[in-house]
Amino acid sequence: MGLAVDVVKHTCRSSGDDEMWHGMNQSLAIAASDHDEGSLQAARGFMTAFDMPKLNTFGQAFRNYDAESERQAGVEAFYRQNHIQQTFSFVQQMRSKHLQLNKTVMSIWDCCELLNQFVDESDPDLDEPQIEHLLQTAEAIRKDHPDEDWFHLTGLIHDLGKVLLHPTFGAEPQYSVVGDTFPVGCAFDPAIVHAEYFRDNPDSQNVLYNSKLGIYKEGCGLDNVMMSWGHDEYMYQVMKSNNTTLPPQALFIVRYHSFYSLHRSGAYTHLLNDSDHQMLPWLKEFNKYDLYSKSKVRADVEKLKPYYLSLIHKYFPNELHW
Repeated sequence: MGLAVDVVKHTCRSSGDDEMWHGMNQSLAIAASDHDEGSLQAARGFMTAFDMPKLNTFGQAFRNYDAESERQAGVEAFYRQNHIQQTFSFVQQMRSKHLQLNKTVMSIWDCCELLNQFVDESDPDLDEPQIEHLLQTAEAIRKDHPDEDWFHLTGLIHDLGKVLLHPTFGAEPQYSVVGDTFPVGCAFDPAIVHAEYFRDNPDSQNVLYNSKLGIYKEGCGLDNVMMSWGHDEYMYQVMKSNNTTLPPQALFIVRYHSFYSLHRSGAYTHLLNDSDHQMLPWLKEFNKYDLYSKSKVRADVEKLKPYYLSLIHKYFPNELHW
């Protein structure tokens, strides 16, 4: 049975509904192959309580990187640096530097609070501290998926890898922590935001890396693909190494939620294997909350804290190695 079904059963009160879940899995696969968000929701039987806004907090369409706004110039400058610096060699260096998980020991909630002092320079839609975005995402998911507490918690923790910006972790520059992610070791796809700046990336001139497949094989699976370095991969590794009991879908979402050229534009599908295709509907479902929940309406942190602390206790150890 498909992984998309397994996670629904993980949250279901009864195990006697296998036929219903099997039928749902077939519908999910059809919706995913059609890249149709409306069909996806219908296939799952979702009742959408979350009202997706049409404009961001600056009065522009979401993820409009060409719109003139107070953040546009800074966002474009960020992506120029990101696309020049993120080479295959750079990613290897950053993995070696950070994946020993020997920088500190702290809880999930401590990490949420630590992020409150940072604003994501790559985001054209919001200039609020990160804890606001985390709670906005989690609460939007909670409205539409009230019984899937693993999904609520995934919304809360998905950006915690941005803690790499903190001095404890070496105060990494934003180009190596935030922004859209993409494979390295193969050609950079034009669907990546501000792809024009890859012309100055040394890998674009390296014959090992500048073909469609590069060092990879078709259908090799994303688990075998080196992604640009950032908060997605780091938090995925933190979760995995600290033995979270969240379902596989949660780890997939955290690891690839910034891979917009895949889940929004359909690029790099030639690298996916069957497991990736089964996971992709959950990633797309998550994306609408991650993207469209960004708002100037502040979350009541103290009111929400007890609920999310209970989920953290359910799915994580008290303290984690970072």
